[in-house]
Amino acid sequence: MSLVTSLIYRRRSRLFGRLVQEALALYGMEVPAAAEIGPGLSVFHRGFGTVLHPFTTLGANVTLYNGVTIGRADPWVPQEESAMRRVVLEDGVMVCAGAKIVCKSGVLTVGAGTIIGANAVLTRSTGPNEIWAGAPARQVGVRNQGRGELRETEGARPQDRATSSDLHAEATQQTGA
Repeated sequence: MSLVTSLIYRRRSRLFGRLVQEALALYGMEVPAAAEIGPGLSVFHRGFGTVLHPFTTLGANVTLYNGVTIGRADPWVPQEESAMRRVVLEDGVMVCAGAKIVCKSGVLTVGAGTIIGANAVLTRSTGPNEIWAGAPARQVGVRNQGRGELRETEGARPQDRATSSDLHAEATQQTGA
């Protein structure tokens, strides 16, 4: 367990809670004592720039990269009035660097095993084992947990990346060889 992760689990300590919060702030993290965090949390790159809203619930084995924001989409509404807005990340969710998960109303649930891509802006709930990317985020694939494979969903844009054999075939056609 990393130092940052152990600090996160100790942030509710009666004796050292405030000191732990300040230590997390030195790492650029804001994790309120009210946020519920399950076992097995992994925080990469010391979580620099990560912010969790007090009404956030993280399940078991959640992975967070740096620059992640999980919270409300309406910061102008007083917190007392928006207490019904929650974000729930179920077990095994991975949130990549710079991703934002913001709840507009009710409960936003990220399904178990879902991956939220880098710099994605997620504003709605997802199903289990999905892959979401973009701003605003949309589903771009599905994970097959058993075999570690990824499957592209219908309507997702194909990759514009050419393989080396494609490039070789194109070069051969252009030179006439």
